[in-house]
Amino acid sequence: MTLHIIATGGTFDKHYDEIAGQLAFADSHLPQAIRRARITSPVRLETLPLLDSLDMQDGDRQRILDACRAAPEQAIVIIHGTDTMPETARTLGPAALGKTIVLTGAMVPYEVAGSDAMFNFGFAAGVAQVLPAGVYVAMNGQVFAWERVQKNRSAGVFEAPAAG
Repeated sequence: MTLHIIATGGTFDKHYDEIAGQLAFADSHLPQAIRRARITSPVRLETLPLLDSLDMQDGDRQRILDACRAAPEQAIVIIHGTDTMPETARTLGPAALGKTIVLTGAMVPYEVAGSDAMFNFGFAAGVAQVLPAGVYVAMNGQVFAWERVQKNRSAGVFEAPAAG
C-alpha cells in the first residue's frame, strides 16, 4: 500500500527566520521527516502551497479536497495547521471519498527542540494504513472522527466536543 502525504503548511513546516526573528515558510520539512521516520511502505509526497491555517480560505480547502480526490492511493496523510484543521476535516468528511484521510500537524515547528511534529507524523502515517475509510484528525496519540473534533486553544490539545 502506497501512503500519500500532502503537505499544506502549518506550524509543522515553519522555519525560524533569524533575520526577521519570526516563523515563516521555506521548503517543506516532509522529505526529511519521511527519511527520519524510516517508513518502509512506499510513500508519495505532494506539496500544495504552504500556508498558515489561519490564512486558509475555502479555495484552499477545495484544493486539498481535489488533491485527495485525484490521489490513486487509499491512505492519505495531510500535514495541516492546527488552528483550522477541524474546518478542513469538515470539508473533506462529507465528500465521502472512500479513502482513509488523516489530518495531523504540530503545535511546535518540526525544527524546534521539543517539537511534537515527528511523533504526530509517525502516528498519523501508521493509523492511516489501518483505519477504515473516512476522515480523521490524529494529534498527540489520539484519533478523532472529522465530525467530532475541536481544538481546545487554552489547553493546547484536540478533543471531542462535549455532548449536548
